Amino acid sequence: MEQSKQEILQGMPKGRIAALLEVLGVSTKLGLTSFGGPVAHLGYFHNEYVRRRKWMDEQSYADLVALCQFLPGPASSQVGIGIGAVRAGLLGGLVAWIGFTLPSVIALVAFAFLLQGYDIAGAGWIHGLKIVAVAIVAQAILGMGQKLAPDRTRATVAVAAAVISLAWHTAYSQVLLIIAAGAVGWWLYRNKTAALAPALHIAISRTFAVCSLILFAVLLIALPLLRSAGEAGGGLALFDSFYRSGSLVFGGGHVVLPLLEREVVPAGWVSGEDFLAGYGATQAVPGPLFTFAGYLGAMAGGLPGAAVATLAIFLPAFLLVVGALPFWNGLRSSPAVQGALMGINAAVVGILLAALYDPLWTTAILDPLDFALALILFVLLVFWKLPPWIVVLAGAAGGMLLG
Repeated sequence: MEQSKQEILQGMPKGRIAALLEVLGVSTKLGLTSFGGPVAHLGYFHNEYVRRRKWMDEQSYADLVALCQFLPGPASSQVGIGIGAVRAGLLGGLVAWIGFTLPSVIALVAFAFLLQGYDIAGAGWIHGLKIVAVAIVAQAILGMGQKLAPDRTRATVAVAAAVISLAWHTAYSQVLLIIAAGAVGWWLYRNKTAALAPALHIAISRTFAVCSLILFAVLLIALPLLRSAGEAGGGLALFDSFYRSGSLVFGGGHVVLPLLEREVVPAGWVSGEDFLAGYGATQAVPGPLFTFAGYLGAMAGGLPGAAVATLAIFLPAFLLVVGALPFWNGLRSSPAVQGALMGINAAVVGILLAALYDPLWTTAILDPLDFALALILFVLLVFWKLPPWIVVLAGAAGGMLLG
């Protein structure tokens, strides 16, 4: 019992309130500076939570990323929720989500009210932020690859995952790749002893976790039934549309866009032109792409609509992470699961490598000067070890100069 108390205190060294404020502060900083989409977010998280603050070791971080790749919803937000929950319990996961999400929600809701139709997608500083994302992801791949794909076999798994990801780009390809890599890892490493990652201290009961999973399923089934039995419009219809969109998306934030378009444009909540304008604005703000829901909700129903849409699209992600985390330590301590994770972690490196090329490289590196700026930013991160926010500012300034 005494050892258990010490472990819990070790996870929250400054007390519960201080730990929550610490998580909120760090996640808010990431929410203000994490440009570049979900793949770049994982790079920012890796740099802040693993390399700088050491809240989590490399293997545990990769395991958490692998778990969130399995789950539907916004993977980067789920990783952030998971890290917050590990650091400061259930409320830690909640404040980590608030800090990472709220800045971009506020910006997009303001855009919906004040800047509708203003085209900023081609601005030079936006292009510079895309180049920053290339440097951030390249740094993350370098660090993760050295630790998670250090030998010939796992490097081969990583490269194979990258090749298949580039050749077979669908919403479900990443999930199937991770399952296949897990099977390969289980077959190759099931009888080998590997270093066991430190246990994640998760202050969430299994009973609460099971209730979260049940609630996820009940809402997914009941909301459409309630909507069809009642009025087609109103807050219930909005909540149902965004909850289902957040529940059924595999493969990252970009995949949710066609689902949302089918939900909001035919219903007359948002015009096609306003939908595209909001999508352009979403590319210009930091934080998760799912915050596009805040813009759409504001267009459909003002501030109440923005709140409903944002909560509805992220609720499945929160319920799934909270429901899975308490069982994760037991699963990953199994020799068979540990072998599978060795293959999965290598595949995650490969998937990140593929994403570095498409969409990041293909949309950001358009000429030799773009490549030169990316190299400079990479050196600032890896060798000069400057804070990411300085590199973000340098990238934005460089993009303006190039523009």
